[in-house]
Amino acid sequence: MKKLQNIFDLDKSDLKQLLVELGQPSYRASQVWHWIYDQNAIDFNAMTNLPKELRQELSDYLLFSPWDPEAEQYSKDNQTKKVLFKLADDNFIETVLMRYQKRRTLCISTQAGCAMGCVFCATGQMGFFRNLTVGEIVQQVMFFARELSIQGERVTNIVMMGMGEPLHNYENTLSALDILTDEEGFNLSARKITISTVGLVPAIRRYAEEGRQTPLAVSLHAATDKERNELIPISRRWSLAELIDACHYYVTKTGRRITFEWALIEGKNDSQNQARLLGQLVKGLLCHVNLIPLNPTNGYGGRPTSRV
Repeated sequence: MKKLQNIFDLDKSDLKQLLVELGQPSYRASQVWHWIYDQNAIDFNAMTNLPKELRQELSDYLLFSPWDPEAEQYSKDNQTKKVLFKLADDNFIETVLMRYQKRRTLCISTQAGCAMGCVFCATGQMGFFRNLTVGEIVQQVMFFARELSIQGERVTNIVMMGMGEPLHNYENTLSALDILTDEEGFNLSARKITISTVGLVPAIRRYAEEGRQTPLAVSLHAATDKERNELIPISRRWSLAELIDACHYYVTKTGRRITFEWALIEGKNDSQNQARLLGQLVKGLLCHVNLIPLNPTNGYGGRPTSRV
């Protein structure tokens, strides 16, 4: 029996090639693409401007396999919704919708588990299982796009800060970006999507070369190698000097400001000395430092800072 392909794994050129192979004019690809990413269709039968025979033929090759949540969790004010999805191989990922006054922001995952091992991160404590496919990254967005469209709303921002290290799944992450920013489809501005990284230096340099306008956020969390290595084990591979140099390179190549994430941990990185060292570290770099309270996890004894 022929294995059907997840339609969300295809980019527009893949879809065009399939339709041409099926003897269809290439413009059919744009029609299908529009139905999927603009109209949020999850069934070929909904694509009423396609011939009935073509709709059936496409269903013989491609499948939507829409996800159903395994579990849902809401914040007390109902402005944040976390959804647990079970993948086909029984791995799990989480996606979070955050509602703000003028924004609907998704925090999406790029891997099942994570290999970076950050000591204060629940996903890092799980270990790494596998990279998500392009389709699995995109499907998280489309699930919420369909849900929001019922309420007359749409996804306005995406942060790749869920499970996994986006730049460790480099190719699939960027392919998903291409789909989500395509002007004939989902059409989300590249500047509305943020990629977060723990600081994979070669990947940051490679990403800088891409010339993309997608913002980059770096999980910094400490201003000395010793303290950062304790929090982020993977950082032992590249010194802070190498990381900051890569960040300068990114800013030079893209002209975009870089964001540093700093989770404030009581007695660990919330001292005046750390603030002074941080200032010295990023001096002359076009950047923004985002101070966030630590999110406590069972596997880490650190506490959110009480300093203000």
